[in-house]
Amino acid sequence: HDPWSWPLDTPSDKSSPRTHGPTPRSREIKQPMPSRRTLFLAMAALAVAAALVGAALVQRLGHVPMGTGTALVGGPFTLINQDGQTVTDKDFSGKYMLIFFGYTYCPDVCPTELQVMTQALVTMGERAASIRPLFITIDPERDTPEVMKSYVENFGGNLIGLTGSAEQIAAVAKAYRVYYKRAGSADASDYLMDHSSIIYLMGPDGSFVTHFSYTTAANDLAAKLTDALEAQIGRAHV
Repeated sequence: HDPWSWPLDTPSDKSSPRTHGPTPRSREIKQPMPSRRTLFLAMAALAVAAALVGAALVQRLGHVPMGTGTALVGGPFTLINQDGQTVTDKDFSGKYMLIFFGYTYCPDVCPTELQVMTQALVTMGERAASIRPLFITIDPERDTPEVMKSYVENFGGNLIGLTGSAEQIAAVAKAYRVYYKRAGSADASDYLMDHSSIIYLMGPDGSFVTHFSYTTAANDLAAKLTDALEAQIGRAHV
């Protein structure tokens, strides 16, 4: 298999919704309890997938000359923001993009990660001025601009929500190596989405800088973002 076809991190959203934090559009869906064997096999598969992706990333980075601007992850996109305006990757040129893919009905992982992103940028203070936090939905059927607008307001005033057509979302997800899949019955109106849970940091030129895995604490994310920005500035002066 091509390592890039595996999900990066895929903690299941098939758990009971959180009872705290901003989850304005969460839905509680009863799911059958998986067996221990099923859980073990799933965790093992995810561990192998993560290892393959990590190895592929290191290998490819090792063969890409510095300063080429070659995007191993990411690329051009055209989406719709929470105000109904068309935006592209060019609108963020000159700024770092901190990107997370998820959906507003996500019961746990998405609000947790968005809280971590928000708190990390608050902790960074003025050093975060060059970073634009983006939340890109993988559920465009329900996540309209209006829905995204009311959702991102729960995470401060800087988070930008992006949606689009099913084709636009599929294209940007493919560019960022994001795994997502609708769970449950295809004709259900109240459903969950399986998806990877990686935070991406993209450089001012749109190139991939680094990524952060699920469970990274806010203080650790702030420190790692600061280090990444300082390293980028150092390379720019070499």
